[in-house]
Amino acid sequence: MKIEFTVPGTPVAKSRPRFASRGKFMQAYTPEKTINYETLVKVSYPGGKLTGAIKATICLYFPIPKSTSKKKAEEMRALKIFHTKKPDTDNCIKSILDALNNIAFDDDGQVADIKAWKFYSDNPRADIILEEIGE
Repeated sequence: MKIEFTVPGTPVAKSRPRFASRGKFMQAYTPEKTINYETLVKVSYPGGKLTGAIKATICLYFPIPKSTSKKKAEEMRALKIFHTKKPDTDNCIKSILDALNNIAFDDDGQVADIKAWKFYSDNPRADIILEEIGE
């Protein structure tokens, strides 16, 4: 089975847990930006559960900076220039795969093959393809 879908908006990296003091205790919590993005990933997923080993192909598209020259912006639109700034690719992947746990697959440990790229676009988004790998 192969599932393709798009998550609209600028991709968000999985943030580390934050800690807050609650009386005598320290309590860990996930930042709201991460929670909101993971929710967006979940509602963007079209449905269907994959089994066995999974191959994930993820293209992350980030906004073109307003200060970019017209020539450079055209190269970015033509995917000739990669996005090499933060957020890190691996943290964006983690955010997406963690959101899909128990929805697209039983556990993100099933993802055995990952290919990911970061580009610029006038339409920020994450294009995701998940497919079962033949055993």
